[in-house]
Order: sequence, then structure tokens, then C-alpha cells
Amino acid sequence: MNLSGENVPADRSTLTSKILVTGASGLLGAELVNQLLSKGNKVKAIFNQTPLPNFKSENFEQVQCDILDVVMLEEIMQDVTEVYHCAGYVNFSPRSRNKLFKINVEGTSNIVNASLNAGVRKLVHVSSVAALGRIRENESITEKMQWTPETSNSIYGHSKYLGEMEVWRGIAEGLDAVIVNPVVILGPGNWEDGSTGIFKSAYEEFPWYAEGTTGFVDVRDVARAMILLMESPVVAERFIISGINTSYREVFNQIADAFGKKRPTKKVTPGMAGLIWRFEKIKSMFTGKDPLVTKETATTALAHVQFDNGKLFRSIPGFSYTDLKQTIQYTVNSLQQKLNIP
Repeated sequence: MNLSGENVPADRSTLTSKILVTGASGLLGAELVNQLLSKGNKVKAIFNQTPLPNFKSENFEQVQCDILDVVMLEEIMQDVTEVYHCAGYVNFSPRSRNKLFKINVEGTSNIVNASLNAGVRKLVHVSSVAALGRIRENESITEKMQWTPETSNSIYGHSKYLGEMEVWRGIAEGLDAVIVNPVVILGPGNWEDGSTGIFKSAYEEFPWYAEGTTGFVDVRDVARAMILLMESPVVAERFIISGINTSYREVFNQIADAFGKKRPTKKVTPGMAGLIWRFEKIKSMFTGKDPLVTKETATTALAHVQFDNGKLFRSIPGFSYTDLKQTIQYTVNSLQQKLNIP
């Protein structure tokens, strides 16, 4: 289906795009498409359920495709020379285990195989710091670290780690590829889902805050880093993409200030967090819905984690990250305009 709602021809012979972006309707995928088009590239984007908003460019095409559909992927990949694999599934509920492994592992394997068969020049794969084993409070996390049951508290992290293994397998088979491991990505996405939900919580004056620390990064910086890595000679490497290590409380405070809302004032203690995730688990058993808080997300919110982002600077001299305050103000302004809220 194209932007006007018309069906794309089955043979897709009219598509002349050379760059493929998967997961193009997500926060990162949409920003990546925007930046690629602004550079004059021809982009073919695939989405699973939700198409992108109308990009007014003759260089843009989008196709609905499930990355588990091997046959369709092979067809779409035929005229592609570069692939940005952003598609993935984020969920921390134990009941989502099968879907996580299907999309994040099998889906990535399909992208790697189709890229190899099509002879694409290079693949940039979006993983996550969760694949590095991010619960390490006594040392900075670097790209040399690997997921282990002791250092990762989520099924999601395990699925992203195994997805990376598929990319490394592709590299061993001759595919030029780079892996990026972003931290919490901030940007004007769907605030009903994903990391942009932080902004909705602050706007609605959610009163609770956690003292944990982690990495945060502007979505525009992640997309820019990916494009620079694609254009560089770097292959067979992974890169942490993190702008700043700071507390969840500080981020919530800055977002609340930008919206002109009250800052959160109630501290979440470990004991309280334990009660909340247990209550949510029991509630989900009756409602059939994913819990709002899980044991894994509660533990992560209280952990003090530091990410070392030096490797990217060494590989892309001159790269810099957007200041956190500027990122938050940009996101708030964009959400206010998009959602027509004060």
C-alpha cells in the first residue's frame, strides 16, 4: 500500500528505492526515513500495521510487510543496496516471550538472509543496550559486554541478544553489517506506547519518581549516527548510542518543567516497587492485559547504570549529541503541535 492508500503492484517493479528501512512507522524508523529523504536518498520503507504519515517526496515508497514473511521480504529486497533494520518488538511481560523471540530473533534472521541473498552493500541493525546485560551497577557498560542471565533481567534483552547473534552469523557468511545499541530514546513518537510514554506521564502529572539512572538519547542523534555508520567503512562492530547518563527523576523533572506541569514528588522505594509489580501481575491474570509494571521494569527503574559511549566518538570523529534540555524541549514542542495540547 502506498501513501495515498492505493495498492502497490504485486511485483513491486515500480519501486526504485535503494535504501530499505524496516519498522519505518516507529519513533526511530520514521526519523531515519525523514533524515534519509532530506539527504536526497530514495527510500523504501516497510511497516507491519501502521503506515507512515505522508512524506511528500517522489523518492519515498512504503510497503506493508511482515518481517516473518520470507517470500515477500525476498521480493522487496531485490532492488535494495542498503538496509536499516529498525523493526522489533518491545515488551517486558513474560507472556510475550514467544512473540519477542519470533520478531526479534526469527525476524532478524529473515532480514539477514534476505540481505545476503540480495547482495546488499551493508546492513545497520538496531539492537538495544538490553542485549549487553544492563544491570551492572559497579562498572560502566561497554560494547565488549554480553548478555547473561545474571546481568539482564528481561526476556526482551535475551531476545535482542539472540537477534544480534543472527547478525553476527550473517557477518560470518559475508554480510557487511554494523550493530547499534541505543539507550532510552527520546523523541515525539506515539506517547501511548514506547519511550515517549514518559512525556505523557509527566504531562498528566504522574506523582511518582524513581531514583535509578540510565542512558538517554535524542532520536535524531540515533538516526544520524546510523547514517554516518552506514556511510563509513566500519563493519563487524557494535556501538552504544547514548547521549547522557542521568536519573529518571531528572528527566521527569525537565519534562514537567517544559510542559509547565508539577514535578513528581513521591519517591518509589524498593519495597513499594515490589508491591506494585506483584499487584500488576495479579491484575493481569484477571484482565488478560500486559501488566503496566513488571518485576523487570521495576528493577531497571531502581538500578544505577552507566553507559560508556566513547567508542562511537572514536569511530566517527566530530560526532556530538544533542543537549538533554534541547531534546526535551524539541519533543515537548512537537507533541504539543501534533496532539494540539497546551
